[in-house]
Amino acid sequence: MTRAHRNVNIAAVIVPFLAFIVAIPLLWNSLVGWTDLAILALLYPLAAIGVTVGFHRMLTHRAFETYRPIKYALAVLGSMGVQGDVISWVSDHRKHHAFTDEEGDPHSPHVGHGEGALAGLRGLFHAHVGWLFMHHSGAGAKRFAPDLLEDSGMRKISKRFIPIVLLSLLIPFGLGYLLTGELSGALTGLLWGGFVRIFMLHHVTWSINSICHYFGRRRFETDDESTNVAWLSLLSLGESWHHNHHAFPRSAVHGLRWYEVDLSALIIGALQRTGLAWNVVRITPERQEQKLAQPKLAQPA
Repeated sequence: MTRAHRNVNIAAVIVPFLAFIVAIPLLWNSLVGWTDLAILALLYPLAAIGVTVGFHRMLTHRAFETYRPIKYALAVLGSMGVQGDVISWVSDHRKHHAFTDEEGDPHSPHVGHGEGALAGLRGLFHAHVGWLFMHHSGAGAKRFAPDLLEDSGMRKISKRFIPIVLLSLLIPFGLGYLLTGELSGALTGLLWGGFVRIFMLHHVTWSINSICHYFGRRRFETDDESTNVAWLSLLSLGESWHHNHHAFPRSAVHGLRWYEVDLSALIIGALQRTGLAWNVVRITPERQEQKLAQPKLAQPA
């Protein structure tokens, strides 16, 4: 990783965090208006849908197919999540699946961190955010994302990542001014709908890398340490049913039981019902049953 790349990643992590620190006392002192929270409530799901439905299920795993304009729109929304350009994101995530919790996984909490409690904390930090300062994102794109490199539209979106990020900050600034008619409203709109939104989505997404490979429940036979974490399901739009996902990576649905809330799957289902998505991959109950982890028999004395 070059020094410039590392510095950009450090800034992308620290600046939203500092903005969140500034936002907390404003919220505590009731200096936040309904417009700020409305802008946050609008823009967080849009960027999250871009990451979960677009970057992850559609592009990384090809869990469904859609029309090219919708595909590109989802890629732009995902880029507004400020987690890297679309080609690098997809390449890194496919690499994660190729080497899950083994040497070569960009962000496993279980590889190369030693034994014991301190090693576990080091592993969690690495999986959550530390890997961003060590891993050259997108370096394996020719191997892991050749289909996106061959797509001229995806290449253009990927190259315009920085302008899209700036647009994702300009929109809440403009909405804040439009709704309040004041510069102060524009600035608080930027704070909450821009930087706090980025901070929240960053740490929800990174929690899938860290928490969902360390804590939680498992029910399928897999060769990794992935887990399901129910309390993250709403904010992650269903991504925290991560063990289910690792058991069936191509599935468009991660919440495989009726009570496993998966908003991303509902969106894909709505696209399918309106004829805007097809070839939606779903896992039958019979196939799920076949992959259930078998209880270990007690060893004879």
